Amino acid sequence: MTDNKSSFHPALAVSNIRNHIFITLEMENVQYSTWAELLKITAHSHKVLHHIISPTNDKAKVPAIEDEKELWSTLDATVLSWLYATISNDLLHTIIEPDATAMDAWNKLRDIFQDNKHSHEVTLEAEFSNTKMENFPNTSAYCQRLKSLADQLKNVGAPVSESRLVIQLVSGLTSAYRGVGTLIRQCDPLPPFY
Repeated sequence: MTDNKSSFHPALAVSNIRNHIFITLEMENVQYSTWAELLKITAHSHKVLHHIISPTNDKAKVPAIEDEKELWSTLDATVLSWLYATISNDLLHTIIEPDATAMDAWNKLRDIFQDNKHSHEVTLEAEFSNTKMENFPNTSAYCQRLKSLADQLKNVGAPVSESRLVIQLVSGLTSAYRGVGTLIRQCDPLPPFY
């Protein structure tokens, strides 16, 4: 909140939230931890973190003074629009409801991703283990997909070790890369993924 009603709040200066939060939160490409961290950093730097994370376990309190109440409402709508602008349409349609606060939407998104953490982990683990180069147009796309799946597993609390990432990369290579795969397997220690 500001003490002087003529002063401009920093959150209102954000004209394009996508300049701060450059990923879209989706159910299919789980990057909840990264998305949430980017949103918390942006909210903190623009002095509106209390609109999504209350300093206590209570809901954010709307001020009693009319001018402050209006600013609080405007800031909450701003943060809510940030949330809505950085999630997929499917998630938006899942969480949107009339008169919701930014904290309501934040908590719903947290619940969606935290409650489904184990099912996401199982799905991602199966996809990671079954990723083969033959399903991609080139090695770069194959490697990017493995890295993306490893990042998503880390985001749901199941990090993939560097050596496991290299082993999966090698095990999914096509026959044209068999010689390279053999050389990599014989390295001790295994080379880094990059």
